[in-house]
Amino acid sequence: MPTITVNVDDALKERMEKHPEINWSEVTRQAIRNKIEKLELIDELTDADADEIAAKINESARKRLEEESE
Repeated sequence: MPTITVNVDDALKERMEKHPEINWSEVTRQAIRNKIEKLELIDELTDADADEIAAKINESARKRLEEESE
């Protein structure tokens, strides 16, 4: 398995050391995996998908503004 190095500041390192029961390598692997999965999902979105999402957001915002102005 390849190795990577992650730099953290002293304050964060001290906080991490208060939790020796945590496998920080596994936490880091999971965070990287989650980020990559989100990026891959975004890469799969088509322009039509983005337009549909934007339309839903706009409609929701319009309804909320109408309700607030009543």
